[in-house]
Amino acid sequence: MLNESDQERYAAVFAPYLQGHAGQYVYHMKNEETDSHLQRIGELMQWLLVELKPVYAAEPVYQVLERVFGEHFRLEQKGVVTKPNQALSATSLQSPDDLEATYREKRGKGYQGYVANLSETCDPQNPLQLITKIQTAPNATDDSQLLAEALPDLKQRTELETIYTDGGHGGPAADAVLQEQQVEHIQTAIRGRIPNPEKLHLADFTIKFNEDSKPVKITCPQGQTETVHSSSHKKAFVAHFTAEVCQTCPLADQCPARPSSRDPRHHFRFTSVEAHASERRRHSQEQRKDGCNLRAAVEATVRSLKHPFPAGKLPVRGKFRVACLLIGSAAVSNVRRIQRYLPSRCCAQAKSKVETAQQVAPGAEKCTQEQAGGSFLAFVKTTLAALCGLARPKLLAVGC
Repeated sequence: MLNESDQERYAAVFAPYLQGHAGQYVYHMKNEETDSHLQRIGELMQWLLVELKPVYAAEPVYQVLERVFGEHFRLEQKGVVTKPNQALSATSLQSPDDLEATYREKRGKGYQGYVANLSETCDPQNPLQLITKIQTAPNATDDSQLLAEALPDLKQRTELETIYTDGGHGGPAADAVLQEQQVEHIQTAIRGRIPNPEKLHLADFTIKFNEDSKPVKITCPQGQTETVHSSSHKKAFVAHFTAEVCQTCPLADQCPARPSSRDPRHHFRFTSVEAHASERRRHSQEQRKDGCNLRAAVEATVRSLKHPFPAGKLPVRGKFRVACLLIGSAAVSNVRRIQRYLPSRCCAQAKSKVETAQQVAPGAEKCTQEQAGGSFLAFVKTTLAALCGLARPKLLAVGC
């Protein structure tokens, strides 16, 4: 960034950091020297920001320097102070060559870069399942946010009614959009603490929501239905169950609804977030009872998208380039699925025509696949019509 005169002017300042490469500089540093080195680097960065601002403030390199200083240091009355590791944000700069990459820990392991979220059809009635959407975002992005962003487009392009995801995609951000788009959300797992199986949980109650996604009715496991009211502070909701019914209920000891000192009715308080989370948990429990996990296949699809790249790592940097590679990989995966589907469809048509011919003229010789299939163009036209029907699925699975 610096012009020649400024390079000469600051040559002595940069000299200690230009010997060898960054890896060598870090390697030769002893553990006890880290804090003092960071302190000197922070003071130098702060001095450079002041010195260079009049001429270079609009330069992208200067802005990166300013960002790194703000993420790792802070100015106090006594001077520059290094931030502790736990104070560093997951969105802090991971590399000067990739300004959008972020940091994320998953199952105790750290990752730098991006997250890819994909949707594919999963209707058991479909003879062919296709990838319908690819999303790319910094890997610190919450899965529920990705789902909320994807739903309007998926609803517009398909006849989506039900979407299957893992536990990470549930949250308040997605709940409102799911309600708005009238899409049922089924998770294979739920984030948070597992409820005590010996006690009733909000997920054991059936809740009815209005158009504004607010609970209006609640039904207990024994079938008692009551209206849901806003609490006195308008921060939660409460349902009042009839005392006479609750006192004779066989589940009374397990029920979270309890009477108060002034009101004998059994009160059950919960927030809107808890209500939506309980609905997701209830749908998840019902799906487990069916023993059919329609989302399972999407994990193999995720692997198939990464498999062409060395060690599952993309050879590019930057969100745009990462998105381009993933979209291309998904397109190739779809083409391969269609390629495998076409011969099987052609064989089915050929078999059907042979059977028809034998019924009309018993003893007729079997025709070849090419003879029974008719013209290639007619076959392609029929196949494309079938694929157009598959492009508007009612069931989707999501993986990342």
